[in-house]
Amino acid sequence: MYERIQETASWLRERMTTSPKTAIILGTGLGQLASEITDSYSFPYSEIPNFPVSTVEGHAGKLIFGKLGGKDIMAMEGRFHFYEGYSMKEVTFPERVMYELGIETLFVSNASGGMNPEFHVGDLMIIDDHINFFPEHPLQGKNFPTGPRFPDMHEAYDKGLRDLADGIAKEVGIEVKHGVYVGVQGPTFETPAEYRMYRILGGDAVGMSTVPEVIVARHCGIKVFGISIITDLGGFDVPVQVSHEEVQIAANNAQPKMTEIMREMIRRS
Repeated sequence: MYERIQETASWLRERMTTSPKTAIILGTGLGQLASEITDSYSFPYSEIPNFPVSTVEGHAGKLIFGKLGGKDIMAMEGRFHFYEGYSMKEVTFPERVMYELGIETLFVSNASGGMNPEFHVGDLMIIDDHINFFPEHPLQGKNFPTGPRFPDMHEAYDKGLRDLADGIAKEVGIEVKHGVYVGVQGPTFETPAEYRMYRILGGDAVGMSTVPEVIVARHCGIKVFGISIITDLGGFDVPVQVSHEEVQIAANNAQPKMTEIMREMIRRS
């Protein structure tokens, strides 16, 4: 696997005309941020050696390079999920490649279900911490030379970046929430009882991504900022049905606020 990572990084490096230190992962329905990237060039996942291919609607499936907030960045428009049948090594392959390309800061975004009764559809939740419910761990197996066998996770989501986001949100008048993200396998949405369980265990939002990516990024020493768009609600007294299409619509409506915060964070970081 490590040889494949090196091969992919080398292929990209030969074709890159920029030197990004920041990467962004765009979740379900959040691809519009890609249109904010200037001086861009991109590679479809299908053309990149060893790269998995996203199979989920709302995930375009290309790696974009360019500028955002006046800084060189790279962005994944579409991510990979465990429920698609990929192993955790494949799900987190891009983060390994990012490290080889010199990425130092990773912004992760996702659409998630809110189970905090104070949340509403369209809210932005800055991720303070996570709970890992995936049945397979991305660091399972032989340890990669990019980090320790037992990496510390007491600050998976960088406090300095969270504070920066809070300050920017206050300046521009965007309300943000904070909370704990629960990462689950999917692809089913949660039952009301599952929502209530995750809430009792300390979760504020739940989704089917992000956690493996963050674990591997931290193993590589990459700083992480995470943000969830609350696209549906669950676990309350009245059951609420949800569809993937509704999630995409809610994410699409809220993403201009997320884009504004991220763009300014990148400009100042």
